[in-house]
Amino acid sequence: MKRVVIMGASSGIGLAVAKAFASRGVRVGLAARRTETLKDLKNTYPDFVEYASIDVTKPEAVGQLRELVERLGGMDIYFHVAGIGYENLTLDPEREVRIIQTNAGGFARMTCAAYRYFREKGIKGQIAAVTSVAGTNGIGRLSAYSASKKCAQTYLVALEQLANAENAGIAFTDIRPGWIRTPLLLPGTEYPMEMTLEHALPQIIRAIVKRRRVAYIDLRWGLLAAAWKMIPDCLWVKAKIKVSEPDLPLPDRAAIYDS
Repeated sequence: MKRVVIMGASSGIGLAVAKAFASRGVRVGLAARRTETLKDLKNTYPDFVEYASIDVTKPEAVGQLRELVERLGGMDIYFHVAGIGYENLTLDPEREVRIIQTNAGGFARMTCAAYRYFREKGIKGQIAAVTSVAGTNGIGRLSAYSASKKCAQTYLVALEQLANAENAGIAFTDIRPGWIRTPLLLPGTEYPMEMTLEHALPQIIRAIVKRRRVAYIDLRWGLLAAAWKMIPDCLWVKAKIKVSEPDLPLPDRAAIYDS
């Protein structure tokens, strides 16, 4: 039986994937800073769910992941969803650094911890992660967010190269969604080519199960990303973006894990 650990499982994509796996009899280890929904899922599927409160920006997160894996009885797939993001047109340094610390620093901390676990145990496991179409290029309204997602994508490439050099047999899956209606998005705001979670979920699960290397969610966003890649930087940086609007307020929901 496959054992899956989901980092950032308290809402959105992470929680939806956790429910889908647990309902099918897959053992899942759930982690997030907030654990209320994780506890509820444990009560619903007591034989298939373990959970822990883990903040990926903290050094102790690595040891906490190990403890969760032990309670789960092992790990075959590590799925990283944890992340934050919001517009920051004023370029408030604290906001920019906070995004980078979580989406890049926390990402590196936890995915390399999963890699070391598989290597030490001799397990041909899988590291899957939600990055973003935003990682295709730098986006002026989402400077730190798009940069952090590009970092995550490049980090997976680097780990895969290392795994091949070491004959580790570890598979990597980079899931790149466009806008999905989760708690990360502001209520009442419409986003370009926005998708429902119900539309995106089967595609995300299929990408994990089939061990796809890169999966765009959905086809429209894959085509858009391909077009973006063809635009040279000298033209990309001249693209017109709206800069007259004030920064959106930073409610608590904007700082929750990107799920």
